[in-house]
Amino acid sequence: MAKATDEENDAKGLKPDTRLVVAGRNSAENHGFVNPPVIHASTVLYPNAADMVAHRSRYQYGRRGTPTSEALEDALRAIEGPGCAGVCLVPSGAAAVSTALLSVVAAGDHILITDSVYRPTRVFADSILKKFGVETTYYDPLIGAGIDRLMRPNTRAVFVEAPGSQSFEMQDIPEIAKAARARNAIVLMDNTWGTPLYFRAFEKGVDISIQAGTKYIGGHSDLMLGTISANDATFPKVKETLNTLGLCVGPDDMYLALRGLRTLSVRLERHQKSGIDIARWLAARPEVMKVMHPALESDPGHAIWKRDFLGASGLFSLVLKPAPEKAVHALLNSLQLFGMGFSWGGYESLVILFDCAGYRTATRWAPGGPALRFHIGLEDTGDLIADLEQGFSAFSRAL
Repeated sequence: MAKATDEENDAKGLKPDTRLVVAGRNSAENHGFVNPPVIHASTVLYPNAADMVAHRSRYQYGRRGTPTSEALEDALRAIEGPGCAGVCLVPSGAAAVSTALLSVVAAGDHILITDSVYRPTRVFADSILKKFGVETTYYDPLIGAGIDRLMRPNTRAVFVEAPGSQSFEMQDIPEIAKAARARNAIVLMDNTWGTPLYFRAFEKGVDISIQAGTKYIGGHSDLMLGTISANDATFPKVKETLNTLGLCVGPDDMYLALRGLRTLSVRLERHQKSGIDIARWLAARPEVMKVMHPALESDPGHAIWKRDFLGASGLFSLVLKPAPEKAVHALLNSLQLFGMGFSWGGYESLVILFDCAGYRTATRWAPGGPALRFHIGLEDTGDLIADLEQGFSAFSRAL
């Protein structure tokens, strides 16, 4: 008996955890094997001249699609749920942002981007888009429906990210999307923190949902990938832009992403629980001024998170009470289980020191002390807390 297609699985109303397992698989086409093949390919041969001239073939060229890319795209589309017309794969999260933006803007357009956006998004807008005649206005992430006041006749798109990169402001996506739709503007969202499991972007009014698949989709810090999921109105243009730019992802990275996708739910559950437990522990430390984690009841964005999100990932930030640099460095250098490195979403815990003050333009970043961003991995929380305790001891000795 042939396996049900993704469309049939959608019709059955399968729960997200089940879709993660069955989506993008067709054992009948893959000679009974559970996983799709890893296809390394460029040229696709046609059986005859007539088919070649008419492009009568399921696949035309390796860059434009293979069974491997098709499996990952189909799986991601199924997980995004109703409203997602298709998914495009690109070599990185930054490439997903740039490709998506290029697909919806043209010279003379105006776009709105949250001031709390992932910094490479800002760099792209301020350099490439500016050079091509697109004007960007950055807005307060807490603006909500008030974003209507910033709309112009030529405002083509609104870019949102919730929670905010590093500073974790919680945006009111439904209100922003409603205001944008009233002005015929397209809503793009960086949904890497929540993933489609914890934030249903298309149900909340988003037109294009972007993820750095490098992070939770891959889940093992060993691949680079970006995904662009789009609705019926925007998917054709995103696909056209992708093909015109000549972007594609290597088959091994796509296969690793597909394998990581199967365990996304169970990993996120652990990241969420451990992240909240450690965030609460840190919030009670005398050295800590505040913890920025929307799942904590004390967080200013908690009500919006509780209303719109189905869960939380393991990424959050905190602000230490004022302390000299040597004490902060002593804390970081003494940690044994928290690596210091960029990116996140893998199985390991990470921490970085950050400062948004130098590039925020619509809001003022003045936290009052050194700021740290943590990613809580899959280690035992008791071990992580013990490591943090000895880190704070080193911090105190250096004061």
